[in-house]
Amino acid sequence: MGRMRTLLFLLLSALPLLPQAAGRLRIYAIDVEGGKSTLYVAPSGESMLVDTGYAGNGKRDALRIQAAAKAAGISRIDSLVITHYHGDHAGGVAQLAALIPVGKFYDHGDNYQGDPKSGGVFRAYRAVRDGHPHTVLGPGDTVPVKGIRVEVVAGSGKAIDAPLAGAGQTNPACRDYEPIEMDPGENPRSLALVITFGRFRVADFGDLYWNQEHELACPINKVGTVDLYMTTHHGKKTSGSPQMVLALAPRVAIMNNGPASGGSEKAMKTLRDWTGLLDLWELHYSTAGGRLNSPEDLIANPETRCAGFWIEVSAAADGSFTVRNSRNDFEKNYSVAPGPR
Repeated sequence: MGRMRTLLFLLLSALPLLPQAAGRLRIYAIDVEGGKSTLYVAPSGESMLVDTGYAGNGKRDALRIQAAAKAAGISRIDSLVITHYHGDHAGGVAQLAALIPVGKFYDHGDNYQGDPKSGGVFRAYRAVRDGHPHTVLGPGDTVPVKGIRVEVVAGSGKAIDAPLAGAGQTNPACRDYEPIEMDPGENPRSLALVITFGRFRVADFGDLYWNQEHELACPINKVGTVDLYMTTHHGKKTSGSPQMVLALAPRVAIMNNGPASGGSEKAMKTLRDWTGLLDLWELHYSTAGGRLNSPEDLIANPETRCAGFWIEVSAAADGSFTVRNSRNDFEKNYSVAPGPR
């Protein structure tokens, strides 16, 4: 009888671990009010955080990341990837590191933007980074996260030379491409990642600029198609070109916008024009997007003053996945995409 009680106790104790043991990739698009922070937790339990949002605001963004980590059942960030050195992406590093242990740091290297504001963000970031293991990433590199593949497709203004596995198709939208005015700062140097778990694929390109997207999308698609697109540069008009969206052919997009930051009408229209898009989820209702905003169930924070609700994704290796709004627990299931990925 004692052995039976012990066995029953062990089985019951294992129940909370079943979602992770079932082998799912979990993604948390965290509301940092128009900045960027996305947490990836592999089935192995290893974690990768891409960007940390802003500093200040009473540690608002660091506390929201900590809350998402707790919800994910993790107590440390194994890999912290900083896409570039703007305050809405790298500003919160020091505050976060004071709340949660961070393992390894990854970035694109030196700061390319010489203004005092960006320089200050970089110096504060570097002061924390220099006390940790650190790796500079470039096109073709990977971030070692057990259970998923994380490939760098662009960084420091350069794109991968050869297409990823399964990519390389001619992009018919390239004939209509028009460059925009160049950005001399950090955005064109942003790290851009493709995350793969079985047949499930995610594009997370930070703030990669329109003209640098072109090198990934044209004349051939070097990236391939994805199931989930974490919209680039918060959905601003200087990223998310029609050529890039057609190349990625996303089934679902999550826009990491704020009420008045990102969510541009131009970016939203480009996504809406892609006939293969099933849904656009938004961290905030976009005042600029107007009628192009999604139904309220798909918006984590419909009010300008918000409580920092996130959007959560749970993906299986077969390519099926679920997206959930933490504000109202509304969720949608997306079946396996037809054909190879």
